[in-house]
Amino acid sequence: MKSFDSLSLLEQLQADTRQLIATATFLKNEDPSILLEQPGAGRWSVIQVLEHLNSYGVYYLPALKNGLMNGDAAVNIFRSGWLGNYFTQLMLPKEGRVKNKMKAPKDHRPAFHVDAQPVIETFLQQQHQLLELLELAKQKNIGIRIPTSLTKLIRLKAGDTFRFFIAHEQRHFVQIENTLAEVRNTTGKFQVAHQAG
Repeated sequence: MKSFDSLSLLEQLQADTRQLIATATFLKNEDPSILLEQPGAGRWSVIQVLEHLNSYGVYYLPALKNGLMNGDAAVNIFRSGWLGNYFTQLMLPKEGRVKNKMKAPKDHRPAFHVDAQPVIETFLQQQHQLLELLELAKQKNIGIRIPTSLTKLIRLKAGDTFRFFIAHEQRHFVQIENTLAEVRNTTGKFQVAHQAG
């Protein structure tokens, strides 16, 4: 089992979350039509990716809060569970790229949206809640078990749940970056063709 200094782990996860907040805040200034455009048939727009992430926040943030509020006092060392560590490593982007594509569970497939801003705001609100939970976790034993959204029969340690949750977001922010580049490139080509015509 992989071991971490509990406080150092939580502070690193807070830093990762702040980076996600900074990137999502930048999206607020992006052209909404670009954020809502799908890069291809059956592929998600930037806003659909964020809505997918929001659906996980709806489940995991209350689950983590409930678990932590009822948990014991903090311990210095957190020992990751094999399954939690496996899920985290599966989600983490490698060298800024996502190599292993996965199909989203039915409950976490996003709808089409016509307004970008509410989805971005929800994501940012959830990230601030996440920062608060990570701060609370510094006073608690993050070895307590949290049921997963797949099934309540699978329970990951809170420390692993935080790691998996944030790795999942980092994974999809690579997707967001790639989607933005692709949509901007397509839009640019359309504009040039339109001007030429």
